[in-house]
Amino acid sequence: MPPRKTRKLSSVAALPVSSGNLWLHELSSRIFGNTRLLRVWLPPDYDGWGDTRYPVLYLNDGQNLFGPATAFAGVDWQVGETATRLIAEEKIRPLIIVGIDNTKNRASEYIPYKSKDPKVLNAKGDCYPDFLQREVMPLIEERYAVLRGSANTGLGGSSLGGLITLYTQLAAPGVFGRLLIESPSLFVANGKILKQSARLRNWPQRIYLGVGTHEVGNADKDAKTVDDVRELESILRLAGLDDQRLKVLVEESAAHNEAAWAARFPEALEFLFSH
Repeated sequence: MPPRKTRKLSSVAALPVSSGNLWLHELSSRIFGNTRLLRVWLPPDYDGWGDTRYPVLYLNDGQNLFGPATAFAGVDWQVGETATRLIAEEKIRPLIIVGIDNTKNRASEYIPYKSKDPKVLNAKGDCYPDFLQREVMPLIEERYAVLRGSANTGLGGSSLGGLITLYTQLAAPGVFGRLLIESPSLFVANGKILKQSARLRNWPQRIYLGVGTHEVGNADKDAKTVDDVRELESILRLAGLDDQRLKVLVEESAAHNEAAWAARFPEALEFLFSH
């Protein structure tokens, strides 16, 4: 069924998908001064009429999640198919997954610091936590039967989308209880995010970290990428996260692309949202 209200959204449309139901909403952001799509995947049993409410996972780079037609290089994460299978196998709870499209300003919106590599002088990533909490989440909570609270709310992304996921946790601790961080760009601004992470103690209930050993295609940079993830893992372990709360997957020979993230998504989703 369609969402309950459309008062603040300029358009809503249904998109056929092989598993579950996908609704597209056009969101005009006052914070960023632009427009993007929210892609809301509903589990097969969702009808919106009863008392059942669902956990929700917000994922960045929404174009790459649900189908090859909009995904980068024509390869998507197969999020709907994976979630449907894991729900049917009773490995995870039924949940709602919201893909938040990026825009032409992706780098500036996903990078919270002035950066030389990649070169971003007008970084706006420090606005992203407010964008999520003040614009994205209220609309989803108004229109869909979602459970609220950090235990029922996840956030994730890959590459710069993983960076801004981690930054959002630092800027707004206690909002998201489950983080999915794939191949995060921890090198930005000389690793500033790692230094900030070392000072945080309020971490979510569960965090999944994934990275490949051939992310860049250069031996030294590949090693540095893995080392950065291992450093983040050490920070989280020192903060008290055990194997029940933290899962780290370093995949041999995996590259920095949608195919790798799609392949690891089932394990990540099961860890974050298992019963």
